[in-house]
Amino acid sequence: MAGADTIQFTDDNFEEAVLGSDQPVLVDFWAEWCGPCKALGPVIDELATDYAGKAKIGKLDTDANREVSMRFSVSSIPTVILFDKGEIVEKFVGLQSKKNFETVLDRITVA
Repeated sequence: MAGADTIQFTDDNFEEAVLGSDQPVLVDFWAEWCGPCKALGPVIDELATDYAGKAKIGKLDTDANREVSMRFSVSSIPTVILFDKGEIVEKFVGLQSKKNFETVLDRITVA
């Protein structure tokens, strides 16, 4: 379950919503069966609320959206990728703390 500010990314909307975005975009690659992904979910939702208007924060279900997952070589989940102007800025693999995401988001949203 996503928070009110959390965007659902898909194979269909990824090009426009992420790569074509004028704001930085943090994408959480996850799956329903993944325990660490479920643990990370609330952190992603908090970040989406905290950075509303400064960055897009959302999730992409790797089981339902294999095209994008393969395109960005997501082989372990959770994987979180931060994009800016269509380019990968940072890639996190495995469960991370909220602070790790905030550090990189603060650096790129202030710049």
